[in-house]
Amino acid sequence: MGSLIALYLSLHKMGKDVVAVCNDTVPQVYGYLKDVQKITHDFHGSRDFIISLDVTNVKADKVMCKTRGNSLDIIITPKSGRFEAGMVSFPEGGFNYEAIIVLDSTDLERLGSVYERNAELFYELPVVNIDHHPGNSHFGKVNLVDLTATSTSEILVGIIEALSGDPKFIDEPIATSLLTGIIADTNSFQNANTTPKSLTVAAQLVAAGARQQDIVRHIYKTKPLSTLRLWGRALSNLRDEKNYRFVWSVIHRKDYLEVGASENESGGVIDELLKTASGADFALLLSEKNNDVHGSLRATNPSADVSKIAKLFGGGGHPMAAAFQINKTTLLESSEMVIQRIREYQRDIDRANQLHLNQGTSPVMRVE
Repeated sequence: MGSLIALYLSLHKMGKDVVAVCNDTVPQVYGYLKDVQKITHDFHGSRDFIISLDVTNVKADKVMCKTRGNSLDIIITPKSGRFEAGMVSFPEGGFNYEAIIVLDSTDLERLGSVYERNAELFYELPVVNIDHHPGNSHFGKVNLVDLTATSTSEILVGIIEALSGDPKFIDEPIATSLLTGIIADTNSFQNANTTPKSLTVAAQLVAAGARQQDIVRHIYKTKPLSTLRLWGRALSNLRDEKNYRFVWSVIHRKDYLEVGASENESGGVIDELLKTASGADFALLLSEKNNDVHGSLRATNPSADVSKIAKLFGGGGHPMAAAFQINKTTLLESSEMVIQRIREYQRDIDRANQLHLNQGTSPVMRVE
């Protein structure tokens, strides 16, 4: 969310007409960001409607238009002769956009209904793909994918500076949005993906006026009661797979309804609660969202690569944080299948480690 608002504010400041789109409803926690209310999730890219008149034989003298009730009349006066209905055609118009910039998405399908409803728009316009995930499919005409970056916001800092040509272009609202993205993706610089560069960029943004304390207060220290109640449901559903070294929990659709929480309020439960469980290599949260099952994975053992587990279900991400989605299903229908496949994966890892141990070679994953 931070990268989307930052780029929107930057392009708008450069005099561009920009539409900021997110497939999901913006979480209330980001309400402190400037112009966050300008983000829309109900986007339909419309074409120009063109009326074409063949003037090969009959020339036009005057063109006028006027509104008559609920009608818009276009009046064309010929210099001589007469216009006929057969001279009129309706060629397909173009879109009123120059380019599409996609942020923090490994492929177009992850854009959900925004892509599904506007596939022609994505086909006809140049797509700029800016991301930091290793599973990115390089779907854009221009691909700015930096696997060493901690977040898309970190990548955008250099892009915005280059586009503006002004080292002081990044003001307080833009800096706060960019720092929001970095803090959210590094879990306030606690994750293993935190790098010296991310800390340097963060310091640069704070110097530019980023409200670091406001960011931390809103994202980590302020929770609606509905969120706390939802997290309580996740904790009560917690299961410990000791033999396979992971913990997992579920949040059903009825849990959201009964505590009055929105689907995006489950976001922090895995980082702030589940991944703190001792003795586990990773944590998994399965939740029902938009008639699909969404899986979030977080590694606690640096030797565990949860992106490989996410790939079992068509997902992806980073070694320490990954996600996947199983479409058109429920937890009742799919949770046991997911857990069983992860158990099998862990058993395969153990067998491979034992084989390497017997052969005196390096293990696939260290088991502590």
